[in-house]
Order: sequence, then C-alpha cells, then structure tokens
Amino acid sequence: MNRISKFFDDTLLDLGRQFKWSYLPPLMVYVAAGISGLTGIVGTFFVKDYLNLSAAFLAGLGFWAGIPWALKMPLGHLVDLIWNKKNYMVYFGAFLISISLLIMYGLIIHTEELALIFSVEKWFVISVILAPVGYVIQDVVADAMTVEAVPLTDEKGKDYTKDQIKLMHTTMQTLGRFAIIGGTVLVALANVILFRDVDNLEQAEKINLYGSIYIYALIIPLVSVLGVILGSYLKKKRINDLRIQGLEYKDEHSTQKTEINWWILGGSLIFVIFTLSVGSLNLPFAQEIVFIGSVIIILFLMFKLIKELPKHLRLTIVGTAVIIFIFRAMPGPGPGLTWFEIDVLEFNEQFFSILSLLASILTLVGIVMLRPFMAKNSIAKLIVVLSIAGAILFLPSVGMYYGFHNWTASLTGGVVDAKFIAIINTALESPLGQVSMIPLLAWIAKNAPTHLKATFFAVFASFTNLALSASSL
Repeated sequence: MNRISKFFDDTLLDLGRQFKWSYLPPLMVYVAAGISGLTGIVGTFFVKDYLNLSAAFLAGLGFWAGIPWALKMPLGHLVDLIWNKKNYMVYFGAFLISISLLIMYGLIIHTEELALIFSVEKWFVISVILAPVGYVIQDVVADAMTVEAVPLTDEKGKDYTKDQIKLMHTTMQTLGRFAIIGGTVLVALANVILFRDVDNLEQAEKINLYGSIYIYALIIPLVSVLGVILGSYLKKKRINDLRIQGLEYKDEHSTQKTEINWWILGGSLIFVIFTLSVGSLNLPFAQEIVFIGSVIIILFLMFKLIKELPKHLRLTIVGTAVIIFIFRAMPGPGPGLTWFEIDVLEFNEQFFSILSLLASILTLVGIVMLRPFMAKNSIAKLIVVLSIAGAILFLPSVGMYYGFHNWTASLTGGVVDAKFIAIINTALESPLGQVSMIPLLAWIAKNAPTHLKATFFAVFASFTNLALSASSL
C-alpha cells in the first residue's frame, strides 16, 4: 500500500506541488492548441458527405497542411530576436485561425454565396492552409514562453540552483504536454455532448450543428490571446514586487544578446521558396521532392545550430532527434481507415467522439505512468518499446478489414464487436505518440543556449514534424 501511495505522490501530487502561476500563460496557449481539434470530427463528416473530395486528395492536402510546421525555424529565430515583442505574433496567429474557422462556417452555412467568389475546393484549401500557419506561430511563441515562465530567482530575489532550474524546466514541459492533451479531453467531452442525438437529426439540422461547432471553436484563438495578456500582467507584477524590495528582475533570455543567424534565416527562405515552387509546378512526385529537399535543408541548419552547443552534447541531441524522426515517420493508414470505419463498420460522429475522449484521457494517464520509465531509460529503449507496442496494437485494425470483428462477435454473443475492439485498441494505443516527444523537449529546455532557446525548439521540432509529413506520403 505504501508503494502505491508513494508512486501516486511522486507522479501526480509532486507535479501539483511544483506548479507556479508563471507557468499558466504558456499552458493557456498550449490548451488552445489542444482544443483546436474541436472541429476535427465535423470536418471529417462534412468533407466526406458534402464536398465530394476524394480520400487521395485529402491525404495530399494533409501533406501540404503539415508543411507550415517546418516554418517553425525562421519563426523560432524571429522570437529570439524580438523577444520582448513576441506577444504580437500570438495575436496574428489568432487572427489567421479565426479566419480559417469563419471560412469553414461559411462553407457549411452559406455554401452557395461563397461558391460565387471561389470554388468550394479553393475555399476549403485556403482554410486548411491558414489554420496550421496560425497554430505554428502560436506554438513557437508558447515554446518561448515556457522558458520565460521558469523564474531564475525566488520571491525574495535569491537565485535558484542549476538543479532547481532544471527541475522547473522539466516540470514546465510535462505540464505543457498535459495542457495540450487536456485540451483534447475538453474537446472530446464537448463532441460527445454535441453529437449525442446526431442520428435523429434531419440533414438541415445536422448542417446547422456542424456550423455551430465552428462558431464555438472561435474560443480557441480567444484562449491563446488571454494567455498572452495574463503573461504580460504576471511579468509586470513580478518586476514591481521585486522593485519594492529593491531587487532587480532577472530574465534568462536577457543574459546574452541574440545575434541574427543568417544561416537559419537564409536556409529557411530557401526552404520556403523551394517548397512553394515545387508545389505550384504540379511536378510528378512533388510531395516526395519537397520532403527530400526539406530534410536536406533542415539537416544542414541543424548542424549549423549545434555548433552553439558544447562538443559533448552535440551528438546526444542529433541522435535523439533522428531516433524520434524514424519512429514518427512510420506510415499510417491515412483517411482510408476512418472512411472504412464510417462506411463498413458504421461508426457515427458520437462514437468517434467517445473514442477521442477515451484516447485523450488515457494519454494523460499513460504519460504519468510512463514518466518513471522515461526517466530511468534511454530514448533508444523507449522508442523500441513504443514501436513494438504500436505494431502489435495496429493488428486489430487490419484484422477488422478481413472480418475479424464478425468472428469475435459470433463467439461472444455480439459483445466483442467492432466497437468493442475499437475501444480496447484506442485505450492501449493512445499514449504512444505524445510520449515520444517529451524526452527531446525536456532536453532542449535544460541544455539549449539561453539566447537561442526558441530557435532550438523550432529547428528540432521542424525536423520531427517533417516525419509526420513523411508518414502521410
């Protein structure tokens, strides 16, 4: 019993004890990223049933929608350069996200009016591209805010030790993952409620519901903007409190001036020009060409950037990033699996909402349970375990294509049917993707040079995010 209570104390209660109010602003921006999935289920059903776009077209669009995340590099460096003005980037990102949501609302509720200006497909593509650009801008600033959220001194102006600062950085990154996934839990709960009577709705009522959800989703940019405003207030309050005591506020980022790294900015510009030119020329294998070119450019920038690190740390971060890249680049089934579950297994919006809720809650639990394993084992061992688990857990989905659920249902009197298998599979599979990124984020937060924190976050996140584009090729 004592071992159980100690485990509970070390994993959950200790996180609560280490919480500081300065952590809240970046967590609000991360929560906004988590609740960005509010429109995911609506998007899937609306696009499939009303826009007449093929799964292949959507898979291709998914690739291009993932590319803005590679823009984290110049944006991250820009954040380091304009550190004290970075809040304005969150406002701009919120504006783009709002426009994307309003376009989708217009497509659903005012389809004919919008079709007079551009084709429905063009409007959809604009919306799909705008949203990730907005989110990537906000994500870059949130990563930077996590550095600012960790104080260098206590309330009395006494310096924290290096070990205390490392612990606070690790706590901040763990809470960041919690905030993102916690946002997905809120989304899943909302979807379960919103879609509870979806099968009984007439087509017109269903379309109105879809439109309403995009209006509700405008809370996403609002939360991130409120997070930034709160961050500014808390920083000013801390500076004033220290000034009253005759003490000076210390900011980790202000200890060394950031110089413009022309390799990062120039390489990023080449990357953008290369991506857009290849994409617009309609070349055969355009996605593959963009992916290979992107990897070459980002690897070049990574090796330029790691020269800022001590020699004994350079191989560690490169090896960690490569291992995570390979794990995340494993090809997935794409939209085809979801459509199979809708058309053949007859899963509806509410059941997808339940699966999403279950996945989010169990991801939170999984991160807590796996935290001791992550602390005691190497990243290589962690990825091997996650890879084997992921392969085994994908087997039921393959089996259902061949009628595995019919066989199990006949043996169990209909208990172990397709929905039962999907629930169990989701429960076991959920934590795998999020867990893989935590070691890399914690390492950067602890070891990256103080004047280039946002740049390091951005470059290495861009590299691992390219892996997600690779998985959809």
